Amino acid sequence: MSRLLVAALLLLSPVPAIAAPRVVADIPPVQGLVARVMEGLGEPSLLVRPGASPHGYALRPSEAAALEAADAVVFVGPELTPWLTRPIETLAPDAAHLPLLAVEGTVTLPNRTDPGGEHDRDHDHGGTDPHAWLDPENGKLWLAAIAAGLSRLDPANAAAYSANADAGAAEIDAAAAKAAETIASLGPFRFIVVHDAFQYFEARFGLEAAGAISLSDAAPPGPARVAALQERVAALDIGCALSEPQFNPDLLATVFEGTEARTAVLDPLGVGIEAGPGFYPALIASLADGLTACTDAR
Repeated sequence: MSRLLVAALLLLSPVPAIAAPRVVADIPPVQGLVARVMEGLGEPSLLVRPGASPHGYALRPSEAAALEAADAVVFVGPELTPWLTRPIETLAPDAAHLPLLAVEGTVTLPNRTDPGGEHDRDHDHGGTDPHAWLDPENGKLWLAAIAAGLSRLDPANAAAYSANADAGAAEIDAAAAKAAETIASLGPFRFIVVHDAFQYFEARFGLEAAGAISLSDAAPPGPARVAALQERVAALDIGCALSEPQFNPDLLATVFEGTEARTAVLDPLGVGIEAGPGFYPALIASLADGLTACTDAR
C-alpha cells in the first residue's frame, strides 16, 4: 500500500471525540445551567436528588461515586449546603471547584428574619441568603462563569462552551421578560410562602412576601412564629399561600385555618421540570405561572 493511500485513509478515518470534563452539580437549577453550557458535549451529574432539601442531605453511594469521579464540582456554596464541604474536600480534592455565590458580580442579599415585617426592611441580619439562583441576572452571570471554568479544563471546546453560554443567556432574558409581563398583569397582591426562598425572585420582579413560615435555612417554625403569622394573615387579609413540595403542607393549613386563602405550589428547585439545557428558563416561567395560579381566584 502506497504512503499516499495510507495518508488518505487516515484523513478519512473518524477522529475520536475529546471527552468533555465530568461535572457534578449540587441542585437541579445549577445542573440545568451546566447542562446548557455543555449542550452537545456532555451531561452533568446531580448530587441532591429532585424533591430533596439541599439544606440537609446525605449522599447516596452513587452520588458519592459521581463526586469522586468528577473533574469539576459546580455548586451554590456552603451557605446553601454546609454539609457538602467535607465530601468535596475528601472525595474530590483534585477537581475544579466552582462555588457560584463567590463568582464576582453575583447579586447577593442578606438573610431575612421576618419577611414582610417592618423591622426586617433595610437591615442585615447576618449571613447571605443562598437562594441566589432565583435571580435571572445571576443565572446569566453563572453561565459565563461555568463556560470559563470548563474552558480551562477543556480548551479544545472553549468556543462551544462560550457559544452555549451566550445562547443560554438569551433564553434566560426571554424567560425573564415573559415572567415580568405575567407578574405585572397580576396587579398588587399579598402572599405568604412556606419557606423564605424567594427573596431574589421578589427583588428582581418587584414583589414582596408578607411573611414566611420557615426562614431561609428551612428550620421549622416555633409556636410563637406561627401565632404571629396568623395575626398578620388576619390583619392584612392575605389571600395567597405558596407551598413547596419539600415542606409539610400542614404548616400552611395551620397558619391559614379559617381563611379563604388560595394555595399554589411554587418550587425554587423546579421539581417536575425536565432536566437538561432548558431547565433554568422553564424554572423562571414556572414561578410566574405559580403566582398566577395563586391569584386567579381573587
